[in-house]
Amino acid sequence: MTVAPVSPGFSTTVEALRLREWQLGPGQPALVLDQFTATDFNLVVDDRADVHVSSKDGRFYLGWFPHGRPGASGEGWKIAVTGTAKVRGYHVSFDTETPAEIVAAAVARVLETSRRL
Repeated sequence: MTVAPVSPGFSTTVEALRLREWQLGPGQPALVLDQFTATDFNLVVDDRADVHVSSKDGRFYLGWFPHGRPGASGEGWKIAVTGTAKVRGYHVSFDTETPAEIVAAAVARVLETSRRL
């Protein structure tokens, strides 16, 4: 059996399996919330200090639950987009410990896909 030599720039199995450092912890929720303007969105902070953001037309919702969403297990963020009569909407949830940068990226992408009618 012949084994091909490792070419420069090619990772060996050991190098490919090296540990990585991953961003952990919730981070700064401002990275998410700063994407919304009062012109297009309503923001409400309730008595539990949960934050609710909805589009003026009511079709987009973002909830931030720092201590977990009531009735859900460990849910810290909820994004929901209402569907139409012909196409179903969708929702995405993130854990309370999901880094805000990841949630911010998801929110940014959802907002990028919207357009005024």
